[in-house]
Amino acid sequence: MSFNAKRPMSRREVLKWGTVGAMGIFGGSLLNPTSWFSKTAKAMDKHELHSTLQQQKHAMMAHGYDPGTDKTKGLEAAILALTQFDYGKVSTREDGRTVREYELVAIDTEVEIAKGIKFPGWTFNGTIPGPTIRCTEGDIVRIKFWNGSMHPHTIHFHGIHPTNMDGIEPVPSGTEFTYEFEAKPAGMHIYHCHIPPLAKHIHKGLYGNFIIDPKKPRQTAHELSMVMNGFDLDLDGENEIYTVNGYAFAYQAAPIQVKVGQLVRIYLSNLTEFDLINSFHLHANFFKYYEVGADPDARPVLTDTVMQCQGQRGIMEMVFPEPGKYMFHAHQSEFAELGWLGFFEAKA
Repeated sequence: MSFNAKRPMSRREVLKWGTVGAMGIFGGSLLNPTSWFSKTAKAMDKHELHSTLQQQKHAMMAHGYDPGTDKTKGLEAAILALTQFDYGKVSTREDGRTVREYELVAIDTEVEIAKGIKFPGWTFNGTIPGPTIRCTEGDIVRIKFWNGSMHPHTIHFHGIHPTNMDGIEPVPSGTEFTYEFEAKPAGMHIYHCHIPPLAKHIHKGLYGNFIIDPKKPRQTAHELSMVMNGFDLDLDGENEIYTVNGYAFAYQAAPIQVKVGQLVRIYLSNLTEFDLINSFHLHANFFKYYEVGADPDARPVLTDTVMQCQGQRGIMEMVFPEPGKYMFHAHQSEFAELGWLGFFEAKA
């Protein structure tokens, strides 16, 4: 395959060159595709560059991509996102209703999405995905939203609420708006910006999980929050990197620690833009899948693979029967090879 530094690289070419080589080359600026290769191209002639890439490609094919174990800021953020639930500031109204107050700020900032790769994101509270908001059905949810971005934004919550709280009216840059509604129905939901063009506002990172627990508590479990997403590095409408919680190969570099025999519950959503579906596949085990998860007593689907379109979400529950490393990944091989792959490490 010939190399042209002036031509944008598609995600399929990333796979052909090899993820190791591609990620090493991408490096710094993402807004100018030619800058991905400028440093390497200046340091090597065309023959040397082609030779180096071919060596990296063959190394990946022989041994797989090794993301290393360096605790970068992006990796640390992805690890934190698994178990960090924002329950808000809690108070009680005069009528006895529980009120939960949250603060979300829209910020334009660079976010590390793989080692050495930063994405020019539009974020809630500086991370992609944004904070996982959590409450209980019947709570009064009050979200103070400050738009510190250069662009108008909103927060649209999935669920049932008054139409004037639906998050479709723009909040201009430098202003604030308070969303307030009763949390319902119970289940696994999401929130995201709803300003046109939606594809751009969602793809740039303005989304997160929104969990409404049922009044009857679910069975105690080790709980995890996962948001499937993708990143279009050269703005051509195709993603070059896929992740869970915003960092490529995060849980390959740092496998998720679980205990043998312990119930594990995952709140899974798909906010991937530019692809019709995303998916989750678990190796060497099965899980129970509750679509949206509104009814904890509902009959689940027993499977090892689930597909979600954008905005779809559900709850997975699993028990790991014996010690070992259980791989999980998107069952679109292309997505897995471009970052959406990890491991659970079960220990006795």
